[in-house]
Amino acid sequence: MNRSAINCYTITLALIVTFAPGRAIGQCTASGGPASCTVATSTSMTAGRVIRMQLSATSTTLTAPTAADFDAGINSTTGPTLTVSANAAWRLHVRSSTAVWTAITTSPGAPARANKPAGDLRWSTSPGGPFVQLTTTDATLASGTATASTGNNLHYRTAYSWTLDTPGDYGLTLVLSLTSP
Repeated sequence: MNRSAINCYTITLALIVTFAPGRAIGQCTASGGPASCTVATSTSMTAGRVIRMQLSATSTTLTAPTAADFDAGINSTTGPTLTVSANAAWRLHVRSSTAVWTAITTSPGAPARANKPAGDLRWSTSPGGPFVQLTTTDATLASGTATASTGNNLHYRTAYSWTLDTPGDYGLTLVLSLTSP
């Protein structure tokens, strides 16, 4: 580098320093060579509550009932896996969006049961139960503390009656809610 380039750089630097607004809070000065300058700084952040629920499937086709299921009054179906990630305590709830199933008639002369109660679907986090009747009020399915990944399997038992559950296509919407109290 030639001397005129160095002088030009020095003059430009002097103008920037001269016209810089306000007072420098952190500053460092070094001269001569070799020289170094260190200024300590700080940084901060706020981490809010973060919760996430992932489902292995957003719909479940219940096992079609057989004659043996009608005799027993129930049959079982494995539902989705719900995986929770949270940086704070959390609670997972389940409820039905309506008090009764939707019912579509599929067999002429045998209307589908229009008043099949939501409670005919029971849920559990264990295949062996205990099973809880579904209602339109939130029920705690699981809870925990901060976790990178906690899986909860959902299992269903559907109640059937020979005299009440006529042929048809039935549906029920479940609402799963993840909260951090």
